[in-house]
Amino acid sequence: MKRILTILCVLALIMAGSVTALAADASNTGQSASYYPISVEEYTYGDFDELRINKIYQLSLADDPSLISTEDFVRNGRRYYLLDMTRKDEVGVDIQTHTETVTQASDTNNLETILQRLDAEMEVTTEDGYVGILRLDHTSVQVTTDGYATKTNTLSASRSYPNLSEADISLIPKTIEDKGKTLTLGDVKWSESMDVDGEGNPVTRYTATASYTGTASSRYATGYTVSANYTGEVSKANCAVVTYTAIFGSEKAAEESTAPGGDEQHDPTSGQTGDTENPSSTETPDTDQETVDCSGLNGPLVIGVVVLALGAGGVFAFKKFRERR
Repeated sequence: MKRILTILCVLALIMAGSVTALAADASNTGQSASYYPISVEEYTYGDFDELRINKIYQLSLADDPSLISTEDFVRNGRRYYLLDMTRKDEVGVDIQTHTETVTQASDTNNLETILQRLDAEMEVTTEDGYVGILRLDHTSVQVTTDGYATKTNTLSASRSYPNLSEADISLIPKTIEDKGKTLTLGDVKWSESMDVDGEGNPVTRYTATASYTGTASSRYATGYTVSANYTGEVSKANCAVVTYTAIFGSEKAAEESTAPGGDEQHDPTSGQTGDTENPSSTETPDTDQETVDCSGLNGPLVIGVVVLALGAGGVFAFKKFRERR
């Protein structure tokens, strides 16, 4: 007999635990809001200064607006309820500062000439879709030399040496200086003329025309590269954000009775006993509290009752059987 009672108690405890767990699960089935407002605005509306609250949410185009909380709530003794929900696509223009560097070849390093050849402004479209007009930043213009080469020039000069007594090359200078360069004797041409000396005797005079040559090397730039920055603002239209505004109206929240439900108090003005509240009034349920759906508990409760009933019947039959014996 004691074993049977022990088994029944264990079954009762198991059923009680199952019901408690199911009730806890049922109380958590309500879906909570997935989004938080970016701002909450409290204000008065209308001639009667109705208190209202606007909750503003910003969602992406991929977000689900049905997850925005629209449940009633109580704040400072007033119940707030949803009046309306508005949507606004934030179609705006994103503006950024952009710099584009342009390079081009040049045959001169004269800055004035280069500035005349550069465009004052340019249109640009960036890889991510921004469009705008950029203007030349004159202070950013730079000129670099591509490289250097050496070239050699041939130099030449001639000299005339008249009144020479003989056509002797030794009378001609072997080198001369011309424009800072040293030239070497290359060729001599002679010419002669008749003259008389102081006694009247005929004398032959020679004139030498000497040619001198040389070389000069110079280093020069093979080319130039010009770089310049164009700077300005570029813009792109976008619609990446949707703004939802939940508008809540309000009314005075129902006051909960502080007196126990079955107690009666004496009314000194009427000489009668009765409830402190108006008998005809009914208590307003608290709409802020979530009701637990117990429909899912009916099956486990019925099973528990059946098990307990069968156990009790078995105990009763066992007792009768022992009494007859």
